[in-house]
Amino acid sequence: MEPTLPMRIVRSNNQHKELIMHKDQVAGAAKQASGAVKEAVGKVTDNPKLKVEGKLDQAEGKVQSKAGEVKDKLRDALKR
Repeated sequence: MEPTLPMRIVRSNNQHKELIMHKDQVAGAAKQASGAVKEAVGKVTDNPKLKVEGKLDQAEGKVQSKAGEVKDKLRDALKR
């Protein structure tokens, strides 16, 4: 089983709920963010190659995040 990263969410009524995120979700979000930065730099510098690379990185990050979500749902289903 692949490791997960715990995250803590604080609710307004001071109850804590722990949310477990799969490492692919975190890595995918990071890839999407770096792709957005790369795309923005490509736009500012008028570099079409960099813009396309940024869009591709964002798409790759979305796929990776979705794969992490699927793994989480599968793991949760197997726990029941």
